[in-house]
Amino acid sequence: MSSVREANARVPRSVDAPKLRVVSGLVIRTGRGGVSLRVQGRALALTAVLLAVLTVVMGITLTTGDYQLSIGEVLRAVTGTGSGAADFIVNTLRMPRLLTALGVGAALAVSGAILQSLTGNSLGSPDIIGFTNGSAVGALGVIIVLHGSMTQIAIGALLGGLATAGAVYLLMLGRGLQGFRLVVVGIGVSALLLAVNSYLITRATWQEALEAQAWLIGSLSNRGWQHASAIGLAVAVLLPLAVVLARRLSLVEMGDTTAMALGVNVARTRTAMLVISVALAAFATAVTGPIWFIALAAPQLARRLGRSSGPALLPSALMGALLLALSDLVVQRVFAPTLLPVGTATGTIGGLYLIWLLITESRKSRA
Repeated sequence: MSSVREANARVPRSVDAPKLRVVSGLVIRTGRGGVSLRVQGRALALTAVLLAVLTVVMGITLTTGDYQLSIGEVLRAVTGTGSGAADFIVNTLRMPRLLTALGVGAALAVSGAILQSLTGNSLGSPDIIGFTNGSAVGALGVIIVLHGSMTQIAIGALLGGLATAGAVYLLMLGRGLQGFRLVVVGIGVSALLLAVNSYLITRATWQEALEAQAWLIGSLSNRGWQHASAIGLAVAVLLPLAVVLARRLSLVEMGDTTAMALGVNVARTRTAMLVISVALAAFATAVTGPIWFIALAAPQLARRLGRSSGPALLPSALMGALLLALSDLVVQRVFAPTLLPVGTATGTIGGLYLIWLLITESRKSRA
């Protein structure tokens, strides 16, 4: 184990050259050096802090509310040795909602981190580019037209998100995933999809329209174990795949020429990561409806706090889980007994963050 500072290899001057950077960290190697792993100390410290804060938020969520519980009562309920009332409150009401929030927050954050890395643009997130609205179109079609189950809604959301990604890709065919162009095209596609959502609601019955409109706000209310299991399975499958490809994604950030010189198949890496990003956003949207701005803010906060030289997928996942769990805790406790959807809280905070981000980016462009 040794601490080293690695300088990027010298390459001929090209359009990729400004993207080269010096990275540092703790390198762990096997005895013969066949396997090595670089761990950034600040990112590792941020991950530990996020885990600690997330644990505190989870404890507060499970113990507070109309029916107060102690930590011991919660632990006994989780292990199956608690009283009937505590068991019902923890395992039926609070725990599924909390786990759903953690899974959805992590999925959206990783989806946003991938898109921001691919585009090199801080506005690259599934809700800005339109993937979230595309998933909503697919899910609403299943809800209103097919009256489908949770599994069918998830499949519809996934197909809607992938179809939207395909449409955006075709509109940018031959021009590459340039950040500004992708954001502009995505905003236009998102507006069209929002109109489709409104049309679907007008074709629904009164009851279906109310349910669809409530779903479009984004909420964690009445989420049970089927929702927690669905998003948990999606994150368990897709997040490890994203982490495995994260190193290649870091090299792609350095530019196509440099990445290809280092043996990375740029087109295949971008395609695989884009599919993973869309799938994560689609499953999250299918479970809770559109939850805005978690995918936009969480990756940037994690990357800036950790000063990471790469996409920082694991810190982003923890940051997204923390932001959504904390937002849901606030709307449950601060605004009680009013049943305020968590999507309204993230939308309000995220809107302010987006204004700040646009002002900051505008100042950078004029500098």
